Amino acid sequence: MNRLRFSRFLPFLDSSPDFPLVHRDLSWLQFNERVLAEAQKPSHLLLERVKFLAISASNLDEFFAIRVSALEKSISKAKKKFDFSKAQYLSETQDHLLKGVRRFGEIQRETLGVLSQELAQQGIFLHLKPQRKEPAFYVAQELFDQLISPHLPAPERFELKGFNSLDNFQSTLILPGDFWIKLPKNLPQLLGKPDRRGRHWDFFFLDELLLLFLGPPAPARWSTGMIRLTRDGDYEYDLADADSKMVPDLIQSKVRNRERGRPIRLQTVGNLTKDFVEGVGEKLSLVKTQVFSAPNTLFLHSLWSLYRAIPNEFGKHPIRFTAQQPAIPPMFKKTVSLYDRLKEQDLLLHHPYDSFDAFVKFIENAAHDPDVISIEQTIYRMDPTSPIVEHLKNAAKTKKVKVVLELRARFDEMNNLTIASELKKAGVKVFYGFGKLKIHAKVTLVTRKEGDTHRYYTHLSTGNYHSGTAKSYTDLAILSAREEMGQDARHFFDSVYERKIPTHFKKWVVAPNQLSKKVHKLIKQEIEAAKEGRKAYIFVKVNALVDEDTIESLYKASQAGVKIDLVVRGACSLIPGVKGVSDNIRVISILDYFLEHSRIYYFENSQKLYLSSADWMPRNFLRRLEIAFPVLDDRLYSFLRDAVLTAYLKDTAQAKELTAQGVWKTRTVSKGDMPFRSQFFFRELAENKYRGTVLE
Repeated sequence: MNRLRFSRFLPFLDSSPDFPLVHRDLSWLQFNERVLAEAQKPSHLLLERVKFLAISASNLDEFFAIRVSALEKSISKAKKKFDFSKAQYLSETQDHLLKGVRRFGEIQRETLGVLSQELAQQGIFLHLKPQRKEPAFYVAQELFDQLISPHLPAPERFELKGFNSLDNFQSTLILPGDFWIKLPKNLPQLLGKPDRRGRHWDFFFLDELLLLFLGPPAPARWSTGMIRLTRDGDYEYDLADADSKMVPDLIQSKVRNRERGRPIRLQTVGNLTKDFVEGVGEKLSLVKTQVFSAPNTLFLHSLWSLYRAIPNEFGKHPIRFTAQQPAIPPMFKKTVSLYDRLKEQDLLLHHPYDSFDAFVKFIENAAHDPDVISIEQTIYRMDPTSPIVEHLKNAAKTKKVKVVLELRARFDEMNNLTIASELKKAGVKVFYGFGKLKIHAKVTLVTRKEGDTHRYYTHLSTGNYHSGTAKSYTDLAILSAREEMGQDARHFFDSVYERKIPTHFKKWVVAPNQLSKKVHKLIKQEIEAAKEGRKAYIFVKVNALVDEDTIESLYKASQAGVKIDLVVRGACSLIPGVKGVSDNIRVISILDYFLEHSRIYYFENSQKLYLSSADWMPRNFLRRLEIAFPVLDDRLYSFLRDAVLTAYLKDTAQAKELTAQGVWKTRTVSKGDMPFRSQFFFRELAENKYRGTVLE
């Protein structure tokens, strides 16, 4: 297999030489290229490579539904304003992007073929083109008869205009004789079954089974195959004038509208004729560059089903990464000892290396503690079966429980509506986002009566209160009994309950009114320090860095002599190492078995270290309610600065570095040195209970 090269998608520069940028969408495609490269790494365990291939496909689905559709809207908007130079530039960007996606699909196809061969060597058979003469045909027949056929609607005669009735990501089977079957979206898209002894598995993609059992017995001259439609899923709406009682209905209507958004992409498999596909594309107002031949299957993203189905003990050799089950610190098992410990010092939780069950235990303790008066929490994304939901419901029987639930978390709207309904029925008071702002902050406030006073216990996190993703996303959280942190949390919740944007905090920095200004101020302070010959250094870890004003400030800092390290998992529009512009900036990206999700801002001269829910993007600075909270405990500050930041920068096993040419390269390892892997380092620290660090 030809290994993926990081120079394959050359960046489309968005700027002048003195202000170099990579267009955010092309940078995102480079990020997804790095994801796909992980699927090709022979050093990774086999099922982890399958997982990365699935992620590359699901990433691309969301990218088309959100970013490509937004780009099209920008082109239309520029044309309406008669800004034809901007429209031309955006159109060229879109063309470059879609060409890159087409090449990307070919690499996905090649990668799938290689992985299917390696899976077969382990007794896992992924049948990409099943045939009637194969031994696995009877397995395929059984799966089709039991799990697919009973749920298929009857074939219908179709007209081209019928394609407008397809929902977002819905597929249809095209049959000879002008018939089609619109597939229910809840059909399993990858079906698998082990043999009786559990020694091998057979897997089949849904489209392959449909074409095998419902298609013509031999290649036909007429069209037969499948089509999958992607629609515009990018929508934002203002809740400023909405009655809170009507918000759930409004959300549901918006989600339904998204299912019928403007067509953005058409994917095909099978033997569909060119004239047929062009006719469908024309009817959906799609140009040729928006029509793609799928990489063997329409359902590459469903490889997650294979990843989850194979048991850990399958085969003679490990094929899946299994992290040691993190322990819950003993202090979380007794309510009083936890509160006493928090009065002495703040506690840091580094997930998934530290168990998320520690936070669940914190909520459970608060729910049963008779001295706890109230529990208040934000929810952006949460699993519907989360134990947190049950603890909040139980707590509502004896104390005040309030939840600020953001119903507009994209693609989680219906799940959040279900959680809201459950909580309301149990007596929890539920508040929603307001205005145009999405509430993306992650904060929990427990108020406890202690003697004649009320004490606040605050939990702040960079990640969602989702017990599922907390096992696979890296995030940082702090539990604190500090009065100033509790007062900021109190002020935050009181403002949100009144549908006001909170401002004037003691310690927190909150978007949209303060965060961007604070970041620029801190960068400016480092610039002033550098000019005066004092130490000046900036470290930032985010998921995305695309805000142009912030990038301009970082370029100025580099030119003033400030050393800057940026750890950016996804899209990064900044280009480092450009002479006279960004000589002092280094950018790396780390992709590994866990999804890097924590956000850290460190400014050496100011001696400020913040953890945050916010990336450095316009939406986080301007269109979301976000929190950046300072690390005030000296022990935690030292650990994060000296251990966590250093480990990320030392990573040579999984980190890629961005060059001055705007392409990503593998970091080199000095001769005689072993590659350093930051995630394994963090796992080892937690397993050893942080012995040898300030956290011991």
